[in-house]
Amino acid sequence: QVQLVESGGGLVQAGGSLRLSCVASGSILSLNAMGWYRPAPGKQRELVATISRDNNPNYADSVKGRFTISRDNAKNTVYLQMNSLKPEDTAVYYCYVRGLSGGSILYKDYWGQGTQVTVSS
Repeated sequence: QVQLVESGGGLVQAGGSLRLSCVASGSILSLNAMGWYRPAPGKQRELVATISRDNNPNYADSVKGRFTISRDNAKNTVYLQMNSLKPEDTAVYYCYVRGLSGGSILYKDYWGQGTQVTVSS
């Protein structure tokens, strides 16, 4: 199994910045895509940003130019640098990993518990 622990959420004023981190641990054999999601109206969760194993990022249109996703494969960690935050960015942000754990032959999707980001106007 793979466990995910997020950190870095909090309260910030509009225009401010936060950096989210997510560390994967457990019997990890390989981590493929990593990323961040948040709830959205009419959806369970919407993509915020993902990054492939070879560091190709993908962003939601709403965060392009403001958020930057990165990963440290040696530390099994994914980061989300959030700049120019807006009140509409307020949400619980969930870490996502597609990983292969010991004893498994298939990649599985794993989710963190979420970290709250609140942006005040």
